[in-house]
Amino acid sequence: MIGKSIFLADFIKEDSVTNQKELTSKPLVDQSLQMKAAVCSHYGPPEVVKIQQTDMPLPGEDEILVMVIAADLNAADKRVRRLEISGFLRPLMRMVLGFNKPRRPILGTAFSGIVIRKGKKVNFFHPGDEVFGVTGLKFGAHAEYLVIKESGCVVTKPKHCSFEEAAALPFGGQTASYFLGKLGIKKRVNPKVLIIGSTGAVGTAAVQICKSYEINPTVVCSSQGLDLMKKMGVEQIICYDQTDYTKISEKFDLIFDAFGNSNKKACLKLLNTGGAYRSVGGLEISSDSKEQLYYLKTLVDQGKFKPVIDRFFSLDEIVEAHHYLDSGRKKGTIIIRIKP
Repeated sequence: MIGKSIFLADFIKEDSVTNQKELTSKPLVDQSLQMKAAVCSHYGPPEVVKIQQTDMPLPGEDEILVMVIAADLNAADKRVRRLEISGFLRPLMRMVLGFNKPRRPILGTAFSGIVIRKGKKVNFFHPGDEVFGVTGLKFGAHAEYLVIKESGCVVTKPKHCSFEEAAALPFGGQTASYFLGKLGIKKRVNPKVLIIGSTGAVGTAAVQICKSYEINPTVVCSSQGLDLMKKMGVEQIICYDQTDYTKISEKFDLIFDAFGNSNKKACLKLLNTGGAYRSVGGLEISSDSKEQLYYLKTLVDQGKFKPVIDRFFSLDEIVEAHHYLDSGRKKGTIIIRIKP
């Protein structure tokens, strides 16, 4: 809770002539602007994340200030918190992320919320706009407020989408869209697609993107994910705890490992001539863009995409949420409700 440090005297008014919303401010009650955030003090288990009062960001002239309503908790947060990188990349990632602790200690990348202030050079967004987006390596979404450039990866929220659903869109949706795009799914005619790890945030997004192209993929998941896949209309389901999918006789044109633990050599044997394989477990990293967000927004508005949400946690329950993420049991996305 922000208490006295919030913009208590700020308010949004609507111009009767232009019908455009703008934020006006009277003198602040308290000049020391503070907000509540989940701060990762150093690398380690979930307990390294603490709820603290910290400085509230203020927007630059080309930035917007967003009151965060919901954010997701995903594999990127876990990898940073645990510095889950091995081999020759570990020293490099310490240079990027911070040597002994995260350089940007407020984790969280995907968010949804309401614009409450804008810089003087911001033209597209206005106070009161409902938005969703991704902060990338700047993180910062596990807090009551964040700033992001107008040119950054942020767009207006789909109309028929809750804030929680909007926050669940970017990570799985953009990752799946990126890798399926690299596989050339748009250029293929009725390709046979295999999705490995189909019940996570990326996997469930990949299933729906395939269906938007009228492609019915074959999926690999555990027996515990069987009901979810059936609810999503998937017909061909391989439960890896019952069948070794690498030894099936069926061949595919495209194979996407949405979890990142498949054996590439074994998977290549399942490909038809001219087929392609991609995995989130390699060195390739998906890119974030406004175009991808607009694409996901269009799918939502057309009724072709609905984010799968596993559990909701409050910001105060962030340690419990990290424990659940570490358990590997999640199906779809974990959502952190920043504002109750």
